[in-house]
Amino acid sequence: MKARIKFRKYGPLRFIGHLDVMRFFQKLMRRSDIPIAFTGGYSPHMIMSFASPLGIGLSSDGEYLDIELTSPVDSLEAVKRMNAECVEGIQVLSLRRISDEKKMTGMTILSAADYLVSLKNGSLPDDWKKRFEDFMSAQEIRVLKQTKRSEREVDIRPQIFQWAFQGDDIYLQLAAGSSVNLKPELVMDTFLSRCGIPEDTAVFACHRLEMYAYRKSEEDKKTLVTLESLGEEMVLVKEY
Repeated sequence: MKARIKFRKYGPLRFIGHLDVMRFFQKLMRRSDIPIAFTGGYSPHMIMSFASPLGIGLSSDGEYLDIELTSPVDSLEAVKRMNAECVEGIQVLSLRRISDEKKMTGMTILSAADYLVSLKNGSLPDDWKKRFEDFMSAQEIRVLKQTKRSEREVDIRPQIFQWAFQGDDIYLQLAAGSSVNLKPELVMDTFLSRCGIPEDTAVFACHRLEMYAYRKSEEDKKTLVTLESLGEEMVLVKEY
């Protein structure tokens, strides 16, 4: 039986790395008595996978962790137990049962993510919003993207699904997943470079809002739905 945990990461804990987050949840599973399954062999470990590890320094309201359970749990009770053992900076938002299919893990089906970008330090020109509109109106935004093995030029404009100003902040919906993954930092660094704005004059803070997967609608159209919506809450009926 597989389940999906949604959690938020905020405050000082946004500066801890993915391995530390993974170790934290391993301890949390034990302390909150979640019946998580283990692998076999000489060195068993908890069966868990993160949809998309969050970069150091980023906060989030929509992180996802898939686990395998040895027995069902009551979703609300499990969330309550986990939050009782959490530290400030991590809050569990939901636990839902998901499909047992391997191809339905969050890591596999992830297709997009929402971000809110705000100016953390420094300043921007008075007309920066007009410049950003012009930047986003381009048919192509070609950049050199570094991979593990090489560096290649790619057009990131098709990977920017939506954008909008929210006051002085910028909302971005970007392609995400194992095959295509566009980081908000690359979008903003490219914007500064194209506008001739030195990178050290503006430092941005990025906050992840949500993660999505594609699903076909009744009209056979692909639409984005949250990873959380693909699961269902578990309710255990107490016997008296």
